Amino acid sequence: MQLLQWRGLVFGEETSRLARKASVWMTRAFVMALSALLALTASAWPSNAKPNHGIAMHGTPKQPANFKHYSYVNPDAPKGGRVMLNTYGSFDSLNPLIIKGEPVAGIRVYVYESLMARGLDEPFTLYGLVAESVEVPDDRNSITFHINPKARFSDGEPVTADDVLFSWELLKEKGRPNHRTYYSKVAKAERLSAHAVRFTFDADGDREIPLILGLMPVLPRHAIDPETFEATSLEAPVGSGPYRVAKVDPGRSITYSRNPDYWGKDLPVNRGRFNFDEIRFDYFREGSVMFEAFKTGQLNFWPENDPRRWANGYDFLAVNEGRVVKRTFDIGLPAGMTALVFNSRRDVFADPRVRQALILLFDFEWTNRTHYAGLFKRTQSYFERSALSSSGRAADMRERELLSPYADFVKPEIMEGTYQFPQSSGSGRNRKNQSAAFKLLKEAGYELRAGKLINKKTGRQLEFEILAGSTSQEGLLLSFARDVERLGIKVNFRVVDSAQYQSRLTNYDYDMIQSTWSSSLSPGNEQLFRWSSKAAKTPGTYNFAGVENPAADALIQALLEAKSKEEFISAIRALDRVLLSGDYVIPLFHMPKQWLAYWTHLRHPEKTPLFGYNLDSWWSAGTR
Repeated sequence: MQLLQWRGLVFGEETSRLARKASVWMTRAFVMALSALLALTASAWPSNAKPNHGIAMHGTPKQPANFKHYSYVNPDAPKGGRVMLNTYGSFDSLNPLIIKGEPVAGIRVYVYESLMARGLDEPFTLYGLVAESVEVPDDRNSITFHINPKARFSDGEPVTADDVLFSWELLKEKGRPNHRTYYSKVAKAERLSAHAVRFTFDADGDREIPLILGLMPVLPRHAIDPETFEATSLEAPVGSGPYRVAKVDPGRSITYSRNPDYWGKDLPVNRGRFNFDEIRFDYFREGSVMFEAFKTGQLNFWPENDPRRWANGYDFLAVNEGRVVKRTFDIGLPAGMTALVFNSRRDVFADPRVRQALILLFDFEWTNRTHYAGLFKRTQSYFERSALSSSGRAADMRERELLSPYADFVKPEIMEGTYQFPQSSGSGRNRKNQSAAFKLLKEAGYELRAGKLINKKTGRQLEFEILAGSTSQEGLLLSFARDVERLGIKVNFRVVDSAQYQSRLTNYDYDMIQSTWSSSLSPGNEQLFRWSSKAAKTPGTYNFAGVENPAADALIQALLEAKSKEEFISAIRALDRVLLSGDYVIPLFHMPKQWLAYWTHLRHPEKTPLFGYNLDSWWSAGTR
């Protein structure tokens, strides 16, 4: 109230009278104090912002301010039981927020909480969690988080504004490259009170960054030493989430136990969620061994990604007796891009004609029929299976305007939406495409000598290595290698352990890998991490292809600045056209739906959200 009175005093009718008497009683100290007070007052009441329960990337949140729970959960789901999950490889760290080491599965979801929670039935909307409400002005040049006074870490300590500022500063300086990139866009961070924090952003027009800050994990200032934060550790962390680390078997398994004193269990965003008393992840090095563990009940939940097994691999006792069920789930998200990735930083793939030739040599039709029971679909876009895809659509006027300075970076057939990746008869004799590929390779300076494709300038055979972290896709990769070798190209296929694989990915020490870039209906700052020129030079990003393209840089900025849904979609499609035109990957395939098998003591809500099945809303109906 006193601040309001001062504000009225200064900005009201008394201003001129005080100014006339200033020479009499305003000392320099008083002026300085008053100026500080006015600055504080102005920052405490932004002109066009008010507290809100949520924030949407475009438009308004779907859920009203008084919503009780998400529509895709069972708010009366019973608590209890356990679920046994699986993952590949190994781990050597319980810190998922640093570059070093291989982080353990699940810890970011179950132990660390973000300021806000994502609604899974909307493209990109956040609702109150650690921050019970937010204030965002129309120009989105700042966001103010009001922290829930009830928020507590698992050791009972309250979550405060100081913890939020500590988390931002620590991750900006020592976190993963995406955190460093995103959080460096904050021009000013302010502690307004013990439970209020404001972040003001630089003037680059990034309208997504307030939501990115809303997804920032909140770390306990009292339990983390910044000096040792970047070192891998197997010490159980302190978080504010619904679970705590209960048991760690280094490299083999981790068990989370539900915190009965979890502060946020009755929040609207959490009702009907986090129902299992115990969640365990077991690590495996071979997919076949992992599936056998599921068949015997050692694992309870199996997201299937092998079409051949989905078609023919479920004739076992538990399925026949009805104790295991197969089900497909609809999903409204883009399929993203799964591909064989060229590391264009390497000399072998620096010439786009070499990349184009290898794209021609990949025989999708034969591969799909032989390895995947014909159940996969060919991926034609980085945003496949959605309205964000440019495939089959001519560029609209907004796209053409965005792309006009970069005409040389988009192929005409991709601009017109008529391009399709090379097809074959599926017979395994891909002669037409082989002939076209050989023509491109000759243009790139190669010739056949004694059955080997030789670079005429260097005298060296065209040779590259495909790096893999497991044998799960060995059949696919070896089939591709055989097709390539028919033209005299030498291909080496190397499988390394998960730690070495991650290290080589971090430092871009490979020629070709298989990778997947998942996608949402609201692509944003992660595109910088995947395709920007800066990311190409920064270790640890997802710019695995080494994309350095001014058109991609400009279009990422355009999508971040888009104020309407229509502007946003045009910018995304334009970016898709640029990436497709760059021949950075050999697109593979995607599943038309989600395939899932699970033991029937697990139950799920009737409604599936836009994001597909969500294990956090499942529950246990008892023992098997």
